[in-house]
Amino acid sequence: MTNSEPDSPGRTAVEVERLTVRLDGTLIVDGVDLDVAEGEWVTVIGPNGAGKSTALRAIGGLLPFGGTVRWHGRAVADMHRRERARAVATVLQSPVVPPGVRVFDYVLLGRTPYIPPLGRESAADLEAADEALAALDLVPFAGRRLDTLSGGERQRVFLARALAQGAGILLLDEPTSALDIGHQQEVLELVDRLRSSRGLTVLATMHDLSTAGEYADRMVLLSGGRVVAAGTPSEVLTEENLAEHYRVKVRIIPGDHGPLVVAVRT
Repeated sequence: MTNSEPDSPGRTAVEVERLTVRLDGTLIVDGVDLDVAEGEWVTVIGPNGAGKSTALRAIGGLLPFGGTVRWHGRAVADMHRRERARAVATVLQSPVVPPGVRVFDYVLLGRTPYIPPLGRESAADLEAADEALAALDLVPFAGRRLDTLSGGERQRVFLARALAQGAGILLLDEPTSALDIGHQQEVLELVDRLRSSRGLTVLATMHDLSTAGEYADRMVLLSGGRVVAAGTPSEVLTEENLAEHYRVKVRIIPGDHGPLVVAVRT
């Protein structure tokens, strides 16, 4: 299932108002507004340096920010760390991986928000990790070291940890940036199936515009840290928008699941 509207859009899962982020005194994100309905997939695009990843990390509560971010109507600033981790799972471009960690143990780290301080994982935690591994066809890899897997396999493990976390909102920062085209499609199809089967809400950043347009219900285009376009993929991925903000000449070709963006020589 690609680029389809949620069957029954519910309340707003993610609401961002006037989001501002400064890094080392430099303004990176400047007054961004966006929202994501429950069960929806929204993808943020933009040229290098537009502030996509910074905005996503701030929305996930991983960076200090100005403005307001709400998850399911609750301000992130009012939530404790464990509450945040139970509500939102973030998969970064380059997650920190403990040296020599086994796949099962890494996925089990997703249960950290449910384990009491100085406590041990419960049977329910072990079961959640097993279910996440099974959902992503990773059971045969459970005992292997994570650093021995291929890029596509590792990406599935990162998603498995996010699933084990039990959060209803999934934030994905460039989930296919290190993958070949076959593994890109494999990972994105998997995310879309999980969105349908588990009712997940997805907010992602992506570089590949055609691929982003095939999977997103809506898109947000950032440039210079600001929202310059938002709407359906067909509304955002226009020759005019991309020429102005990416400084590239493209041809837009209608596709089966969304517009296809082809760069052309000037």
